[in-house]
Amino acid sequence: MQVSREEILHIANLAMLNIKEGEIDTYLLNLQDILNFANIVNNAPVEELGITIGANEAKNIFRKDEIKNFSDTELLLLNAPAKEQNMFKIPKVI
Repeated sequence: MQVSREEILHIANLAMLNIKEGEIDTYLLNLQDILNFANIVNNAPVEELGITIGANEAKNIFRKDEIKNFSDTELLLLNAPAKEQNMFKIPKVI
């Protein structure tokens, strides 16, 4: 498909672009390249390809939640910026 200068000016008008006379040829070449690539993609052989939802089949693997008792709470709370009643003290969140 070939694009004419009039079509470029019409598209520029619809998109409210202020194209200078010297830029029309550049826009014409760029739009022609885009349309040629779209034509290549449209004609790609996809008849024998299966349906794909994503690029890969990776799935989240979740570990089972298990409660683990930690016997040395003093050692655990050494890293706490603030503690209160043997627990981590955090800012109030509303």
